[in-house]
Amino acid sequence: MLISVTRSGGFTGVEKTREIDTTARPDAAQWEGLARRVLEPPTADGFHYRITVDDHVIDLDESALSRDQRELISAVLAEGA
Repeated sequence: MLISVTRSGGFTGVEKTREIDTTARPDAAQWEGLARRVLEPPTADGFHYRITVDDHVIDLDESALSRDQRELISAVLAEGA
């Protein structure tokens, strides 16, 4: 299994990509189990949100919301048209 992670943003805006090939690793089962769990969809009964602000769009699972995102979602759902 090939697992790749790319991180971008931050103060300098530098993108960093790293890969792990689990094929010959003695700890392959742990890596592969973790990767499969990450790819599983969030809880079926949880909410998912798409927040659009002008031309910026973000998709979020309820479990990953920040306090500010929760506040904005609650306010828009309560007051929005």
